[in-house]
Order: sequence, then structure tokens, then C-alpha cells
Amino acid sequence: MNILSVQSHVAYGHAGNAAAIFPLQRTGVNVWPVHTVMVSNHGGYPTMQGTKIAPAIVGDVIDGIRQRGVLPDCDALLTGYLGSAGMASVIKDTIETLRTVNPAALFCCDPVCGDTDRGVTVSPEIPNTFKNKLLPLADITTPNHFELELLTGCSVSSLDDALTAAQQLQSMGPKIVLVTSLNCDSTQSGTIDMLAVSPQGTWIITTPYVPFTTLISGTGDITSALFLASILKKQDINAALEYVASVMFSLLQKTAAAHSQELIIIDAQEEFIHPSHTFRAKLLHV
Repeated sequence: MNILSVQSHVAYGHAGNAAAIFPLQRTGVNVWPVHTVMVSNHGGYPTMQGTKIAPAIVGDVIDGIRQRGVLPDCDALLTGYLGSAGMASVIKDTIETLRTVNPAALFCCDPVCGDTDRGVTVSPEIPNTFKNKLLPLADITTPNHFELELLTGCSVSSLDDALTAAQQLQSMGPKIVLVTSLNCDSTQSGTIDMLAVSPQGTWIITTPYVPFTTLISGTGDITSALFLASILKKQDINAALEYVASVMFSLLQKTAAAHSQELIIIDAQEEFIHPSHTFRAKLLHV
């Protein structure tokens, strides 16, 4: 199984490709990483050095992969932080080329725009770029609570609001919407929800909320990557949801116990195979 992963990269810590690559490899997936950004660390630190990669260079790298004749063996395209709105044209060309040689290939678009704690963390044109150019091409999208509201213009304070917003995202193109973090009126204190909406049904899953005193980056990147891999492995939507929720809680709990400012994906790598804790999804609609 091969996934072409086009997103940001940090030298220190885990975000973007630096978060997604190892968990995928640990679970038996080959990753072809292409970076949209090359920086020293994620934005939660006082300073960050590095640069965005020009879309033309990203396109050249992907074209070089195409020249190897391996795109028919690529099972999916995974995208995250774009770096610039111009990257959308590269992504569009890539998925169209990929589907020409492998019509079964999936496109999972993680619409990285920000989060509840920090607000919008991308340039102003990026949200519309996702809505107008990339989501119409996607099979799967994986927004967090903040991004769900931002991309739909809906205020999500209840579960019904979340369902309405997720269905609105579906109407833009993706058949499967995974809301990677959801905190609404029905979410019990000290917990966090994930919501999966698909043609096969709608499920919600709840895990304890793991608090941190500093920003922990990379959780959404790992969630999106492992959810996509689970779908490629023909897991049912509810089974994929249960797996990623169990993995992420177990990983976060071990990271908190280690008092680490970064996800301890190496020390806790067994969690990707056998999560220490398991959770069950609840069916909402068929």
C-alpha cells in the first residue's frame, strides 16, 4: 500500500509529514512524502525558522515520481497544510493525473486552517481554496471543530449542528467527513468527541480529554493519516473511527505522562498496533 503525502514538514518534533510518516510506516504503509513547507519546528514555539516551498518545486517533485512510472501503484493522495493557495493547482493536477492511471485511488484532504485555541493560522485565501478547489475533488475530508465551522459558515454548538455542517461539507464533494475533534453541548465534561459521516452511516465516539499546558501539534495529521490507511485496508467506517480514536487517546495519554511537549510517537509506537485503550463508536444514523 502506497500513500503520496503532500503537506508540511518540521525538523524538530512532529507536525505534518513529520507526524504522519512514521505511524503509517509502522502500520505497514509505504509513504511518498512531499513537503509544502520546511521549517525548524511547529508554530507553537516562540520562534520558527524555515520557508514555504514554491508550488512549482512541489509540482516538479511529484512529476519526478510520475516519471518513475509508479503512480499506478499509488493508492491514495493525502494532503494537509498547503503553505500557499497556489499549491491547490498542484494538488488538483496531481489527483487528476493519479486517477487517470489508478481510478480507484482515494484523495483525503485535511483542510488545515487553524484550531479553536489559535484561530485561523493560514493566509486568508486558504479556506476558500479548500472549499472551491480541493474539497470538490476529495473522497475524504478531516476537519477539526474549528475548521468545520470555518468551511461551512455554520455555528456548531450542538450535535445536530455538527451533523448539518458535516452534511454541508459532503455536498461540496467528499463522501466521508471525519470531524477529528468535536466539543458541543452534548459532549460531557472532560471528554472529546469524533464524528464520522458517510454514505454507510454516521457514528460518534467519545474519549477522555487529555489536557496539556502547551500546544501539542500533529494530532490531526496522525488522525487523518491513520483513518485514510484504515479505509484503504477496507475497514468499515465505524471500525476505522474506533481505531483512530483509541490510538490517539492512548498516544496522548502516554505523551502527557512523559511530560513531553511533542507527541512521543517513537517511544509509544506500539500504540499504533495495539492501543492500550479501546473505545466503541455509537451509531447515530444509517
